[in-house]
Amino acid sequence: MANEYFHTRLLPDPRREILWRTLYRHYFSRLIAETDCVLELGAGYGHFINQVAAKKAVALDRWNGFAEYLRPGIEARIGDVTDLSFLASSSIDFVFASNLFEHISQAEFGSVLRQLRRVLTPGGTLNILQPNYYYSYREYFDDYTHCAVYSHVSICDFLNAHGFRILECRPRFLPLTVKSGLPVSPFLIYLYLNSPWKPFGKQMFVRAGQK
Repeated sequence: MANEYFHTRLLPDPRREILWRTLYRHYFSRLIAETDCVLELGAGYGHFINQVAAKKAVALDRWNGFAEYLRPGIEARIGDVTDLSFLASSSIDFVFASNLFEHISQAEFGSVLRQLRRVLTPGGTLNILQPNYYYSYREYFDDYTHCAVYSHVSICDFLNAHGFRILECRPRFLPLTVKSGLPVSPFLIYLYLNSPWKPFGKQMFVRAGQK
């Protein structure tokens, strides 16, 4: 399924590279220290993990073609996000997942969270970017692989129920997709990130740590 998905729903798009490079520079870089170990779940084309400047970067995806898109120095792991047994306990400082948890069942999400509590260092964080059903319900099931529904309220409650505390929740962080037709430029992305008004904002960002 992973290979077919990338060939139909997620073809390479240079606008994503512009988006993620700008997001990292103006937002995510402040959350990651040079001494951190970073894990991206469902890394895909590596748009996020390729930007990371940290001691160690690990990318996990079940698509067997994803490693060729990663920059040198990133540890690529082909496998399912529901199996993190390859990671040592208390070894990861920053976990990132973009547009992932709507693609797996609630039971699988719970399993991932239990495993993340084992691998996260004290003070480590889980960082989630994904569609907010509260704002994206019209388009949500245009993606045939979406099988779980979360709003900014329900995902925070789910995280709390699985041993995490919410450090930050932004219900309208970004527009839903670069396919929306909106212009993509570093300057406009920077303005959007710093604007209190988020028109077209349909993706949420949640940052959580262990209780």
